[in-house]
Amino acid sequence: MKNYIKPSRRTENVTYAVRDIVVLANEIAKTGKEMLYLNIGDPNLFDFEPPRHLIEETYKAMLNNYNGYAPSSGIKSALEAIEKDAEKKGIKNIQDIFVTSGASEAIDICLTALLNDGENILTPTPGYPLYTAIQSKLQLFENPYYLDENNGWQPNIEDIKSKINDKTRAIIIINPNNPTGSNLSAETLKQIIEIALEHNLVIFSDEIYDKLLMDGETHISIASLNQDVPVVTFGGLSKNYMVPGFRIGWGIVSGNKEALKDYIDAINKLLRARLCANHPEQYGIAPSLLGDQTHLEIAIKKLTKRRDLTFEMLNSISGISCVSPKGAFYAFPRIHNIKDDAHWTLELIKETGVVVVPGSGFGQLPGTNHFRVVFLPPEEILEKAFKAISKFHEKYVDTFIK
Repeated sequence: MKNYIKPSRRTENVTYAVRDIVVLANEIAKTGKEMLYLNIGDPNLFDFEPPRHLIEETYKAMLNNYNGYAPSSGIKSALEAIEKDAEKKGIKNIQDIFVTSGASEAIDICLTALLNDGENILTPTPGYPLYTAIQSKLQLFENPYYLDENNGWQPNIEDIKSKINDKTRAIIIINPNNPTGSNLSAETLKQIIEIALEHNLVIFSDEIYDKLLMDGETHISIASLNQDVPVVTFGGLSKNYMVPGFRIGWGIVSGNKEALKDYIDAINKLLRARLCANHPEQYGIAPSLLGDQTHLEIAIKKLTKRRDLTFEMLNSISGISCVSPKGAFYAFPRIHNIKDDAHWTLELIKETGVVVVPGSGFGQLPGTNHFRVVFLPPEEILEKAFKAISKFHEKYVDTFIK
């Protein structure tokens, strides 16, 4: 074809299941069908709001005309607040902190600054699809390790050990995990540290949901358990403070100073090249992390009720089982009696208008099928959606399986 513009090969395998499924959902919505969206983890679409002091300080910064460029690593008050919060979590030996456009940018920059063509990172499966998208962009070899559904979705340590090769540079953990809602135990984290030290791996610890835990669970930052292991801890305002649209995240680099020096220099080259994160929104970081946390108590109370409803109703469906999530606001139920969760999900959306994400979009143990649900909506919406799933699933098995 004349004047054909060929895209880069590095985009060929970039997918993002959470948003990709919306393309079909939008087409179904045009038919007038009522839609029930359980696919995107945006608390602001439902009855969750950010703390008032976060909004007021951000607004004040805009009125004071802090609307130009910020320092590439972030403003002083934000960096100091992030450091104090990290110290409260037990993270010591901090070597660098930087503010980014969402935790997503921090993850992208840190992976880009570390990895070369042909190298690999150990990626949790199931896990957040951003990591595999960046992996594809950087043209890395895939190296998934599996979480054990029979052990509360804790990482399978023996599987991790078996996947390490001479091109492995890092290991990613998502804690609490998206999409399963698991919270990693101290024992699991210590074993991961031992592996990282033995094989000279950087640990990337995504802790964006670290304050959203239920059942009295305690979150442990992996960087708090060892001062020498190189860790980049990712956080942000999006989930804990209910402002995903602010796009404010950060990275905290901790560990042995000499071992990390050149890597930190590389990260900062990329930070300078992209100028800075959103400036006025950074003034909301200190009041968020250091101010009143009442909104978290309210959010966790709501989430616990909705988690319980989700767990009970999904487990009552014949052929579906669900491990109870401990944190975040996702569940990752297993469908035992089908062959293809992507097909199941598409048929579910077309027939019922209930929008979930197929488990294959997050990765899963071969031979298993899952789907992810977001339990942010109020109980009446969740109840309606799960009743629709129950009816649909019985019909689906009769139509496509039996």
